[in-house]
Amino acid sequence: MSEEFYTDAKLYDRLFPGGEASAAFYRAEAARTGRTVLELACGTGRKLIPIASDGHQCTGLDNSPEMLAEAELRAAQHEADGHSLAIDWVHGDMRDFDLGRTFDLVIIAANSLLHLHDHEDVISCFRSVRRHLTPTGKLILDIFNPSVTLLARLDGTRRRREDLSFIDPDHGTVHVDVEETYDAAAQVTRGRWYLSSEVHQDFKVIPLELRNIFPQELPLLVSLGGLEVVDRFGDWSRAPFTGDASLQVCVCIAPPNPQHDVRPTP
Repeated sequence: MSEEFYTDAKLYDRLFPGGEASAAFYRAEAARTGRTVLELACGTGRKLIPIASDGHQCTGLDNSPEMLAEAELRAAQHEADGHSLAIDWVHGDMRDFDLGRTFDLVIIAANSLLHLHDHEDVISCFRSVRRHLTPTGKLILDIFNPSVTLLARLDGTRRRREDLSFIDPDHGTVHVDVEETYDAAAQVTRGRWYLSSEVHQDFKVIPLELRNIFPQELPLLVSLGGLEVVDRFGDWSRAPFTGDASLQVCVCIAPPNPQHDVRPTP
């Protein structure tokens, strides 16, 4: 897991602003699914706090103390503005957790599942989710749809990502360069992100490694975790998933007779 990427929560939020469409999607799903919501890898609470402001009882679990601290600060500021929130923030590992209660909706958003590189870790995560779902509960997750064309171009060359430039109060305009390679055997993209300003070249260098999960593979992993994919969308408007979609947005349920003892073939 690329833990170093999440040690500076404020910098992370400046690097990845926005997300309004995905936040609105999850907020609507929470409204239609039930009152209790768990988000795994909740980060700074950008999705969970709006859901809680709608009156849902929420729990956010994350492995980064820095991200959780920023989430608590955001929630406190939200309450100071007159909003009533019911959120528990929990430091924990999404691969194996026990919160002692169940939820109507579990969320794994923003490619967070892709920090789990091994089949065993992904399946363990899904099994933990199943134990925390109410009988009618749902798991909803989103990950990118891998592009073999893009993966083939990842040759380790350092390239400027103009779409990721942002303004930082300490550094001014920050530019982002990324160098990546693709490990086909592991299905992992291994990268290094370089953040620079006009004055400070490479003031932060961050490794990031993400698993690629292909469309035919995802339902199998979900099934091995005791769950079942019942819907898959290609964008936040709930358009049907197609091969050229950039996203895989999956809705999963817990069927009555999961095959817990099945193991993936090495």
